[in-house]
Amino acid sequence: MATVQELDPFNIPLKMIDFYTGISKIFPALSSLNEVTIEATPHEIVLQVGKVRLLRYTSSNLPKHKVPVLVVYALINRPYILDMQSKSMIKSILDAGFDVYLLDWGMPDVDESTLTIHDYLRLYLDKCVDTVRIMSKSEKVTLFGYCMGGTFSAIYTAQNQEKIKNLVTLAPPIDCSKDTTVFGSISKFLDADLIVDTLGNIPPILQYLFFMMLKPFKHFLGKYYDVSQRISDDVYVKDFLRVEKWLWDTAPLPGEVFRQWIKEIYQKNLLAENKLQIGGQVINLQKINVPLLNIVAEYDHLVTPESSLALNGFVSSNDNTKMSFATGHVGLCASAFAQKDVWPKIAKWLEERS
Repeated sequence: MATVQELDPFNIPLKMIDFYTGISKIFPALSSLNEVTIEATPHEIVLQVGKVRLLRYTSSNLPKHKVPVLVVYALINRPYILDMQSKSMIKSILDAGFDVYLLDWGMPDVDESTLTIHDYLRLYLDKCVDTVRIMSKSEKVTLFGYCMGGTFSAIYTAQNQEKIKNLVTLAPPIDCSKDTTVFGSISKFLDADLIVDTLGNIPPILQYLFFMMLKPFKHFLGKYYDVSQRISDDVYVKDFLRVEKWLWDTAPLPGEVFRQWIKEIYQKNLLAENKLQIGGQVINLQKINVPLLNIVAEYDHLVTPESSLALNGFVSSNDNTKMSFATGHVGLCASAFAQKDVWPKIAKWLEERS
């Protein structure tokens, strides 16, 4: 029980007053998220198919390594989380001497609601892979997938291994029977057919509310209080606002992809059982024998590390590496910790195989 000294005249604990006072400091900045600049690494658009763009990052230095890197992000949220300076994963790989490309899925609308995972791999990812091969004059590419993009990259590699030199995955959902996160648990009971048949694409606000629900205090009040305590740290606040802008800048999730993702990958766990069919072809992860680097976050609240690490046991690659870091899902790609500890290790692994 609070003592008299801990109470104000209105009988409110002073710590609670400090909490709300702190949070109120950050709200004015949140009202102008549209004005927050991302400061992306210079790039050019080298391919556009519908709303999907392929970006090639530019540097004053020529690439030192022959094998280019194609980064594949998830269909959820926007890919610029990977290129937020001063914490840019893209720039880190570029500065290590690689020819770096990024697949930007764009903002799907109602026209994309009927596209399947097979459509996204065939119509977009495959065209991007071929474009990178041509532009870089390299027979094969390094495919670098994050979260859902990592799962897509593993599926694509199993089907098109002749085009892939290395496979790098960050926190990919693979064996969903081992996913004990809130998302993994809830997904087992979702009626994906009802949701998609009713809504078509999954709207951004529903995605945001769902992810906020995973850790409601931390993702709503807690994080704002934390940043309010460092409100005078201009660099920290700017980085926080960039991530906050990214969180709210969510793309609609194509309905049929969501239906497959929930029913076939999460509920039936078909990918882990080598029963998933993409474009009429059964995906057998054992066919993957290219060098694999699989990276997980120990405190990942979106994808249980064991779900991701199952990939190392499914492939037949002799060059088979796993790395685990004491951070969270977003911390793997957008944090000072990642800049210091994660990306240099990734770059070193790639240098030895490129």
